[in-house]
Amino acid sequence: MEIVGTGFLARSLRPLAGRHPDTVALAAGESRTSGASDADFAREVALLRDVAKQCAATGQRLLFFSTAATGMYGFAEGPGREDTPVTPYTPYGAHKLALEEQLRETGVDHVILRLAHLVGPHGRYHQLIPTLLRQVREGSVTMHRGASRDLIRVSDAVTIIDRLVAAGLRADTVNVASGYAVPVEAIADHLAGELGLQPHKEYVDTGVQYDISTEKLRALVPEVADMGFGPDYYRLVLNDFLAAEHA
Repeated sequence: MEIVGTGFLARSLRPLAGRHPDTVALAAGESRTSGASDADFAREVALLRDVAKQCAATGQRLLFFSTAATGMYGFAEGPGREDTPVTPYTPYGAHKLALEEQLRETGVDHVILRLAHLVGPHGRYHQLIPTLLRQVREGSVTMHRGASRDLIRVSDAVTIIDRLVAAGLRADTVNVASGYAVPVEAIADHLAGELGLQPHKEYVDTGVQYDISTEKLRALVPEVADMGFGPDYYRLVLNDFLAAEHA
């Protein structure tokens, strides 16, 4: 697998670099779900266009990473599915959905994976868990009341990605998630409890509750049943993250 990018996801995919030589993984582009500019989005549009041209020339399949988070499925009635029309909830979600369509229109062999919130070592400063952990340690946590997030351990996501790529999918879209959205307040409480801290909580505008359908994922990757996904899975994800922070 040829990996385009140098950030959190690209680094996490390195164990797959010696596998799937027919595939180019586009693990670069804009990762900020808020605060990105039109220029930032335009750079990702251009990057996708260039990598798609490369794949068309070499005959390789393009693996594109979209989002299954609030920005994509925040307006969904019931669990967000890959096979139903989507109304993006945020500019970031609209941008990712537009990139999906851009890729389909190229006609190049491709697979689109809509990712939940990946958690693991070397996460970017602006990502949810590093941000919450930083705020917990500083003594004050700001969160959207009622907001929830589907967390998935990046190592589990990489295993799933490996299986999906090996399955030879073409022109398909799959959610990669645990299927269990957790209140952000519960995430902050778990981090604080593990650190023995009691930070002050500040609430801002009402957040969004959503769920991600993993029905298609479970059918394609039966091993998902043994990954421990369930209501308490997020605790394992956070504990692993904290252990890596102290390693």
